Amino acid sequence: MKAFIYSFQSVFRSLWHEKWINLLTILSVSIGLSLVTAFIMLTINMDSVIQRWAKNFGLVVYLKANVSSAEETSLKNLFSQDDDIIEIKYISKELALKELRATLGANELILEGLNENPLPSSYELTLKSNLLDPERVKRKASLIEHMSGVEEVQYGEKWLSSLYTISKAMKAVTIIVGGAIFIAIAFMTYSTIKIFFYRRKDEIETLKLLGATRIFIRLPFLLEGLIIGLLGGIISSLAIFGIYSFTSLKVIEFLPSVRLFMTSFPFQVYIIVPLAGAVVSVIGSLIAVGKIRY
Repeated sequence: MKAFIYSFQSVFRSLWHEKWINLLTILSVSIGLSLVTAFIMLTINMDSVIQRWAKNFGLVVYLKANVSSAEETSLKNLFSQDDDIIEIKYISKELALKELRATLGANELILEGLNENPLPSSYELTLKSNLLDPERVKRKASLIEHMSGVEEVQYGEKWLSSLYTISKAMKAVTIIVGGAIFIAIAFMTYSTIKIFFYRRKDEIETLKLLGATRIFIRLPFLLEGLIIGLLGGIISSLAIFGIYSFTSLKVIEFLPSVRLFMTSFPFQVYIIVPLAGAVVSVIGSLIAVGKIRY
């Protein structure tokens, strides 16, 4: 118990006497954590937008001109039994022509000379949004295309590949940037604690002569690293809350489209950020005191 009392007294004394170095380190930690959180939330928001767009993604299965009713029914049954397909919509030749006329609007006169309906019947299949891997969708389309009565299967292959690539790239960038920033935070704490250690070398020598253990001597530095990371995380959480609140309340008034790229900010983030700062800073402190021989 006395060791903890001494450690906390030593920590708060050091925080005050070395306030400018500590303040600079705390601000650096808070900026780093804010950047990591911003990248993570941007990735989550973009992924959410992609998932919303993907809900309308599907395959259009065009049937052969001479397809029979039995084949159409058979296809529908096969699609109904497929766990990857969540919605099936049948478009008859007549309905397809009607929709085309509506799309053409005033230009529908170009269809007047047609003696018969040239459009095929089709099925519009909506797939599960969490299964939209380009390769998987390509295999699914190829499998359906070889079914009896099917003429062709179309889907936005390039569009899907682009979305999938963007999502993967953003996650990879977030991991790389997040990892780099966490290493930088650990290094900043490591450097700060190492400086403090050498500045208090005489005090440490005195403690050694009095029989102090390594744990007793190292504990104040570890606690100081913990407090630096925790304070940096708290400042980061407050900054994130302020920016998010401002964006939600003010920016959306002038740019309503921003709402499409925003999801609710989990309250847990405001707790996780300080804890993450504390953990990374303690790791930096452990490395600092572990490399010093005395």
